[in-house]
Amino acid sequence: MSKQQKPKKYVKRFSKAFIWAHAINALSFFALYITALPMYTEFFDWLYPVFGGPAGARLLHRIFAVTFVLPTLIYIIFDPKGFLFWLKELVTWKKRDVDFFKEFPKEFFGMKAKMPKQGFFNAGEKINSWIQIFTAVLIIFSGFTMWFPEYFPDTVVQWGYLLHNIGFGLAIAVVVGHIYLSVLHPGSTPAFRGVIKGDVDAEFAKGHYRDWYDELVAKGEIDEDGDKKSADKTA
Repeated sequence: MSKQQKPKKYVKRFSKAFIWAHAINALSFFALYITALPMYTEFFDWLYPVFGGPAGARLLHRIFAVTFVLPTLIYIIFDPKGFLFWLKELVTWKKRDVDFFKEFPKEFFGMKAKMPKQGFFNAGEKINSWIQIFTAVLIIFSGFTMWFPEYFPDTVVQWGYLLHNIGFGLAIAVVVGHIYLSVLHPGSTPAFRGVIKGDVDAEFAKGHYRDWYDELVAKGEIDEDGDKKSADKTA
């Protein structure tokens, strides 16, 4: 008779504000990319009828340009503590973060790696956030000059088109890697659950974010096995 499998224990990782902000950001980005494709090359002209013609594609692109800005506002308004914590994590670098990149190539290609203990965000996630911030700023401000060209010199508008393309190109490369590591990479399912439901498998948290996990134990929020000892708190 086989032993009954123990139910998994989960540790809260992200707030609802973060989950909504992440979802809106992802949907807006892909909508922007798809609505822009027929504007860049005739190869995707078959998409115009789907959007109601060129004018419809431009209108949708501008609508999603607005929603692309909303995630940051949602995070700041509904979870300011979490937003400030995220910013603090991005500028906090320790030896463990440097050591992370020594082992990360092995992890990326599915080889056995001895990953160092990490905090709430590992070094790779910090780099990902920095690149996303950079590309978002590039896309938003260059897009603004393209949307309202009458308010800017022609040279600025022309640079806007170039920087908009560069920003989206870099963003797409980052997104592809992000999707691979969070959805397709072996063992990625627990991480993906975090941005969908807000919690992750306790064993996964212990293995991938051990320093953060130990902090939760030290604060008395959970015990060593991942059982809750007090009400959930937003990170």
